[in-house]
Amino acid sequence: MDTAAAMAASAPPPLINRELSLLEFNQRVLAQALDPSVPLLERLRFLCISSSNLDEFFEIRVAGIKQLQESSPASLGADGLTPAAQLAAIHRRATLLVAEQYACLRNVLLPALREAGIALVPKGEWPESTHEWLAAYFENEVEPVLSPLALDPSRPFPRIQNKSLNFIVRLQGEDAFGREATLAVVQAPRSLPRVVPLPSEGGEPQRFVLLSTIIEEFVPRLFEGMKIIACHQFRLTRNSDLFIDEEEADDLRRALEGELAQRRYGSAVRLETADDCPRDLVDFLAKQFGISPLDIFAVPSPVNLHRLSAIYDLAQRSDLKYPVFRPSLPRRLNDGPDMFAAIRQSDLLLHHPFQSFAPVVDFLRQAANDPQVLAIKQTLYRTGNDSAIVDALVAAAHAGKDVTVVIELRARFDEEANIELSDRLQEAGAHVMYGVVGFKTHAKLALVARRERGGIRRYCHLGTGNYHSRTARAYTDYGLFTCDPEIGQDVHEVFLQLTSLTRTPRLSCLLQSPFELHRAMLVRLEREAAHASAGRPARVILKMNALVEPESIAALCKASQAGVQIDLIVRGVCALRPGVPGVSDNIRVRSIVGRFLEHSRVFWFANSGDPEIFCSSADWMDRNFFRRVEIAFPVRREKYKKRILEDLEMYLRDDTQAWELDHDGHYRRAAGRSTPGVCAQNELLDAYTAGRPLEE
Repeated sequence: MDTAAAMAASAPPPLINRELSLLEFNQRVLAQALDPSVPLLERLRFLCISSSNLDEFFEIRVAGIKQLQESSPASLGADGLTPAAQLAAIHRRATLLVAEQYACLRNVLLPALREAGIALVPKGEWPESTHEWLAAYFENEVEPVLSPLALDPSRPFPRIQNKSLNFIVRLQGEDAFGREATLAVVQAPRSLPRVVPLPSEGGEPQRFVLLSTIIEEFVPRLFEGMKIIACHQFRLTRNSDLFIDEEEADDLRRALEGELAQRRYGSAVRLETADDCPRDLVDFLAKQFGISPLDIFAVPSPVNLHRLSAIYDLAQRSDLKYPVFRPSLPRRLNDGPDMFAAIRQSDLLLHHPFQSFAPVVDFLRQAANDPQVLAIKQTLYRTGNDSAIVDALVAAAHAGKDVTVVIELRARFDEEANIELSDRLQEAGAHVMYGVVGFKTHAKLALVARRERGGIRRYCHLGTGNYHSRTARAYTDYGLFTCDPEIGQDVHEVFLQLTSLTRTPRLSCLLQSPFELHRAMLVRLEREAAHASAGRPARVILKMNALVEPESIAALCKASQAGVQIDLIVRGVCALRPGVPGVSDNIRVRSIVGRFLEHSRVFWFANSGDPEIFCSSADWMDRNFFRRVEIAFPVRREKYKKRILEDLEMYLRDDTQAWELDHDGHYRRAAGRSTPGVCAQNELLDAYTAGRPLEE
């Protein structure tokens, strides 16, 4: 083989399409809903998650491709597909996924729920007493807030909000003014609950009815004197991405508030209609919204599966949910509440949700109350409502501490909440910054400056996940407490950069995007390749949520060709094709989908017997490397390096919740290698609950 042919053979093949890979991830989520080993209400929850994931996919990803199709229809992605080709492929794959979602609901979950004593009652099964109760419910609770809108030249088609529940009604007859009416639209306000519990007595099954079913049954009461020919649900999904020209915006917050007001009415990207809706009505709706046949999905009732998630709480059946667990604490923290004393002993690594998030809150609460604390600096991306973290920062500001908070206003779908919490912090006297123009601040950092004997000591918390108490119970993440002077100085430099006009800081141990993180990862892959070429052991384990950045993928393939053994644990999107002979045959890719959302990012390099480990807020995507402020922090204590490697190896042994990626872009369940199988999340939960030997 000549040189050119050899180079062609070793070149990375076309990347897996990002959007199709994301749909594959959603398929893995749906598989949890079909898994009989998962508790029944949790299976319903996974179905609802797959539905809401698909909503966001259309709101953001499909909307973006449509915009690209308008501006640059001939452009080719890294996978070689034009926007039109991507949209066609998405429609085919999404159609199959949606069909499987509804088959899962109708053929599997609803019968199983009914057998367990939880029934979603359709119209045909309402006894007279139930019909009377629902008629009264409609009259008292629903009808007063409905505004049926007849369609004629004086009453044009109404604006339809993003993802709202609507009905297209075909009428016959004349209204009170003698006008002939043929069509009307009924919009269900968001204030109405989508799942209505029916009254029941002790020992009876729990029964629920969908709001959509109630409206369909009693819609004639909205059009007295008219004949209802048909009534069908529909739902419109709109572009929900926000565009702000940050270079032109004088006030980022004000510009964002203006965009938020328009989010509900962005361009249409998907129309869902009831599968029994006549073709002429579907065409009528499509014309109103200006969408093509590729944007239309005919589905059984209900048109929004995510609304069924209300049953998870309404049913109040703990026996059909995952067992409640109590996150553990490191033994060092059981000795007393002094976080600063515990951190001075040595670095402290927490693994959520197996270990409690409470020490993070305690750290900030103690800082707020400690007279020796002079300043607190914090980044906030997502915090949730009623955040104990924000409470602690407000208390610190009220106590006279110098509190600086970098809030990312552009955290998608949390923009409004972040604006509100910025108001609260500013009212308390905190300095609130909105990050850097053109770059989202995604790093997870907290710094406390404390006066101690010998001078000012910096205590830091660095994490892979958000400062969000609720998601810390559901997402796997690492968080490091340290008072290491080098790390403290680096964190200080990063905050100076975020809040002032300093030049790019020279960091001694942290790796930061958009500056050196990308290059640092490539350098370390090259180092492993050099070790392999020299005959030394070479291995890389990377854990992240997404892998799509082309140069990183090329570097991984090059390392594979040099003989580096590479294991990638990628929860969601992965554009790399593993197992291609001569290209990526030393690369294995797996995804873990289970009870907890895998969220931690860990980069482990064997380094010829001197392992190097970084935990990070960053996935390997263009946006994380080049358009966000991200941090990767080293784990230096040998005890913790060993522990993280053990965690990673456990994920690689998982043969119950793991999926393995083939070079064709499809995932297959990992083959069972043991009896009973290995479930990494359960193993970690059991280990920490029992008091892991490595814990202090």
